[in-house]
Amino acid sequence: MLEPFFLDHGISLSIGLGFASLLIALWLIRAVLASSAGNDRMKTIAAAIQAGAAAYLHRQVMAISSIAVVMFIAVGFLRNWTTATGFVVGAVCSLVAGYIGMNIAVRANVRTAQAASIGPRPALRVAFNGGAVTGLLVVGLGLVSVGLFYLIAKHISQDERVAIDSLVGLALGSSLISVFARLGGGIYTKAADVGADLVGKIEQNLHEDDPRNPATIADNVGDNVGDCAGMAADVFETYAVSLIGAILIGYLTSTGHASAALIYPFVICGLAIIGSLLGIWYVNVTRTDATKALIGGVGVSGAITAALLFPATRALFPQALDFSGKSIDATSLFFCVLIGIGLTFATVWITNYYTSTAHKPVRRIADASETGHATNIIAGISVGHHSTTLPVVLIAASILGCYQLAGLYGIAVAVISMLSLSGIIISLDAFGPITDNAGGIAVMSGLDAEVRKITDELDAVGNTMKAVTKGYAIASAGLAAMVLFGSYVEELKFHLQSKVALNFDLTNPQIIIGLFIGGLLPYIFTAYAMDAVGSAAGAVVNEVRRQVKAFPGILTGETTPDYGQCVDIVTKAALKKMIVPALLPIVFVVAVAAIPFLGKEALGGVLVGTIVTGLFVGIAMTSAGGAWDNAKKFIEEGNHGGKGSPAHAAAVTGDTVGDPYKDTAGPAVNPMIKVVNIVAILLIPIFF
Repeated sequence: MLEPFFLDHGISLSIGLGFASLLIALWLIRAVLASSAGNDRMKTIAAAIQAGAAAYLHRQVMAISSIAVVMFIAVGFLRNWTTATGFVVGAVCSLVAGYIGMNIAVRANVRTAQAASIGPRPALRVAFNGGAVTGLLVVGLGLVSVGLFYLIAKHISQDERVAIDSLVGLALGSSLISVFARLGGGIYTKAADVGADLVGKIEQNLHEDDPRNPATIADNVGDNVGDCAGMAADVFETYAVSLIGAILIGYLTSTGHASAALIYPFVICGLAIIGSLLGIWYVNVTRTDATKALIGGVGVSGAITAALLFPATRALFPQALDFSGKSIDATSLFFCVLIGIGLTFATVWITNYYTSTAHKPVRRIADASETGHATNIIAGISVGHHSTTLPVVLIAASILGCYQLAGLYGIAVAVISMLSLSGIIISLDAFGPITDNAGGIAVMSGLDAEVRKITDELDAVGNTMKAVTKGYAIASAGLAAMVLFGSYVEELKFHLQSKVALNFDLTNPQIIIGLFIGGLLPYIFTAYAMDAVGSAAGAVVNEVRRQVKAFPGILTGETTPDYGQCVDIVTKAALKKMIVPALLPIVFVVAVAAIPFLGKEALGGVLVGTIVTGLFVGIAMTSAGGAWDNAKKFIEEGNHGGKGSPAHAAAVTGDTVGDPYKDTAGPAVNPMIKVVNIVAILLIPIFF
């Protein structure tokens, strides 16, 4: 009964559920905007944050557009115009997901602050529902854009292969925009944050978000352009690219290009939206504390998704199918689904352990702060390196288990299952900057101490949630990149049709050269990102010092700082310095493909080298940064001498080092890895 339904209508059903996700997001937007925005002072501060964020995104779109036009023309001439159209669709959807999500976040922040005057539960609901808008937009736009574009391209070309090829263009568009959004937003937010902390907290002993700090508005704007717009573009890209990768693997490895193998990834993503919606409902109705409510929402989403996918998998695969000579049945595929969902929960738990104030790693950094700045830094780097062990072991075990069960297609199914929970996971992430801004608005507006206590508690939870979701994004990106590498190999085989032998043997010097080049790329990429934050933060520091010296009334509260100067500094720096690192992966891949004595084998080595070192660099940076940040918060709660103590000064230094680790360089590695793989797939018919 269900088999013909899913085979005939599986993609249409999934697209319909994608539209339902978008409609629920619109309903949540109305609900958030209907909440009170507080008094006039709160509205004025919120308006300044909104204006700064909108101005930055507008200028970022203008800066990216010229590069996107060149890429569009290049893809059109070198491949075909259908693929080039896909590039535009992916780029636009990635921008839209980030733009709308950020615009709601900068309106939810002031409403969260006002709701905190009623109590913690109303504040939690407003902040979480504001974040849920971004989560639902990501999965809704991802599923609708990929599904509709695939069906339209297939209808126009009357060729399934052409339609699947055109999806690679959509993947490239979303990935390229994601790199720019992650880098630009990350440079903006951390340059402002570091600059504000170095002068405000250390030199002038000002509190977080003190209105006397000239960089405080830029800092609050940065939370939104980095953690809302940047994260939304990042996970939209991972979601769309992984869905496309699974479709490509299903087509290339299944005997007779089985329809069920192409439809199944859509069905997983579609049914998971139901799970995400029920998880969002759970967070809104449960009466537990914020952390338990948010993590419980993820648990509900995962359980419902698994329950729905069991009958769907059996319906789509009533008999075993042949994938690259391996017979695979429904049970094996469902176990791959469970591995993907289980890896999501494991990643959330592991990242929480290394970044939460409740556990030893963060407290060890706080302890080290008592003996100085250097020991704080040493402890933070150590925590970051330790944090790579369990995720990498679990990713390796997941790859092995899925491959044994269902080959390369099984790994693709696990990736899709993991990313199918993006709706609820990104809701947690966007919750972070909303609560962070709510605390800032509460401080700058002079709200009651009890209100600020509630916003501070939510901010601490939000900070942990941001760290947790970054760990999830990196783990899913590492697994997705393996699928893309498999797609590259299968695409090469399909294109060459055995005309040329492939030698992916580690005794082949071309492979070793490629591994070295690919392993180098994440280090150069993150070096540029760190340099950008450092130089921009230095400019902010100089500007804050200039204003404090020129206008002594700023520190006494008699003179209002010129917030716009710091906003302008970080805006220009972010737009200028994001270009080179964002284009590095494309340059590396094209160069290796074009050099005659390197070629396809060396390019395969580049992909693997980038995946391996990128995964370690990304996990270490984001975990260390989150741990440094929460170690500072742990001390600010009154531990180890509290605010103003020598341990607090050391913790602030650690936090400023960790800021570009966790919010600029580390997260931007995710889309960079996938850009490398997607560009390599696009170049196969051009160079080989």
